[in-house]
Amino acid sequence: MKRNSQRCVLAIGVAAAVAALAACGGSGDPQKGGASSATAAPQVTKAETSADASRFLAQSTFGSTTAEIDRVMAVQLEAWLTQEFEKPQGYTHLGYWQERVAASASPTTSDTNWLYQSFWRNALLADDVLRQRIAFALSQVFVVSLSDMSVSQNPRGVASYADMLARNSFGNFRTLLEDVTLHPVMGLYLSHLRNRGDSNRVPDENFAREVMQLFTIGVYQLNPDGTRVLDAAGNALETYTNEDVTGIAKVFTGWSWAGPDTDAARFNGGGSPAYPNRSIEPMQPYAQFHSEAPKSFLGGTCAGGTMPRASLACALDRLFQHPNVGPFVGKQLIQRLVTSNPSPAYVARVAAAFADNSQGVRGDMKAVLRQILLDPEARNPPAAGDATFGKVREPLLRMTALLRATKATSASGQFQIHNTDDPGVSLGQTAMRSPSVFNFWRPGYTPPNSDLAAAGLVAPELQIANESSAAGYLNTMQAAIQNGYGNATDVKLDISEMLAMAGNVDALLDRIELLLTSGKYRPETRTRIRDVVSSVVVPAVGDTAIANARRDRVRLALFLTVASPEFLSQK
Repeated sequence: MKRNSQRCVLAIGVAAAVAALAACGGSGDPQKGGASSATAAPQVTKAETSADASRFLAQSTFGSTTAEIDRVMAVQLEAWLTQEFEKPQGYTHLGYWQERVAASASPTTSDTNWLYQSFWRNALLADDVLRQRIAFALSQVFVVSLSDMSVSQNPRGVASYADMLARNSFGNFRTLLEDVTLHPVMGLYLSHLRNRGDSNRVPDENFAREVMQLFTIGVYQLNPDGTRVLDAAGNALETYTNEDVTGIAKVFTGWSWAGPDTDAARFNGGGSPAYPNRSIEPMQPYAQFHSEAPKSFLGGTCAGGTMPRASLACALDRLFQHPNVGPFVGKQLIQRLVTSNPSPAYVARVAAAFADNSQGVRGDMKAVLRQILLDPEARNPPAAGDATFGKVREPLLRMTALLRATKATSASGQFQIHNTDDPGVSLGQTAMRSPSVFNFWRPGYTPPNSDLAAAGLVAPELQIANESSAAGYLNTMQAAIQNGYGNATDVKLDISEMLAMAGNVDALLDRIELLLTSGKYRPETRTRIRDVVSSVVVPAVGDTAIANARRDRVRLALFLTVASPEFLSQK
């Protein structure tokens, strides 16, 4: 870019970014529900325009591409979802891990960077685009974090955990819950691996608390529409007590590393022979360390004297059947994909899909995802000026959207984008590296003393936003657009198609607007960007000068767009 253009870009970009960040706002089969619904919840299955298709893809993938927009328009929304549900799991994190080990000079190499690389490869190249996006959303609900030392020392296990989330994305929630519970990385993270309940020991209560608070039922009793149940005095009713935590904690005892035996040495992390797959296979039960006491919680009891698997099934079935699970988990998935402040009616429709997929099955993730993504509240664009709908686009999804829109490729083939935690010089967010089990942000976060707070609205992603991160984001995106992104700028944007449009500013902006804002520039935004881009004059002669001017036009248009409120807030 020319120097005077760079100054203009930075001034407009900071203003736009700050404005956006300030304003954006039992018994029997446990999977069986009640009788099938008499009438299905309303769904919108047609995208009328390419902008509608792009908006759908912004919610269901890591970002729009021209090819994916064309596919949506050709088959339409319901068929697109069906096609995605039927695709086998493609790229896997564990597969990438094994490729890197095979290429390494040392077979004992352990590098968490491989996990970050496989995230970016999957986000940008994987064919099963919906599965990959849902797995990322689930990773922010069922959190394990590489910021924890016990987790970071088992990166192969983390790769397996991420693949497990992807494998369960279109399955049943009950299976997902059990697979999360028994994964050794979760056992390490929330300390129920090697948890003992024998000899009158007091079991560790960490996972027991979080499986209720964060993974299934939440802190407060909920109505089917996600609103809190209140007592006669207007106080919210809690879902569980400390006694419930103590009771269910006994369930999660007697579980430890997988292996060929159940000796005490293997339970404690040793054992001979060593078992190389213990970090990627489900934890196994060790009956001698399991609490034989009755496990009473949430108004029921799992019998004492039972084996670990029977206790686990009893407890997970009880949690799965709790009426809070549909609205609690459903609302969080809505927030991750569509909008931070879904209406109670939207939550109720999603919760109903969780309770019964119309065929008597509870917990069908495909039914839940269909309702989330085809619900009228998701598909019908909000009215102009509606501040209650939409979500702040989280930092990782800003970069994936830009890279997918420009068909970015990796020079090394390894997608060498590593830790991007630093908000001052990078994105302020790294996949699988949230600061705590509470994710990068709380679902109910709202900036204090803000208009959002006064309106009773939440904006979870703003919990990691500040002046430093706004400036760091702009600098990061400008550098990525100009030079590439990642280690040694390994991931390069391909702007060749846009270069061919650079002689016609309106055509160029039409393409960028469609891919990055789903066709939603405000008139004033388009005018400002158009004026700046048009100020770069394409000379009539001189091949080098013409090529440089076209390149600068494309880079300016991309940068001003990713700095705009229309991009930073996903509507």
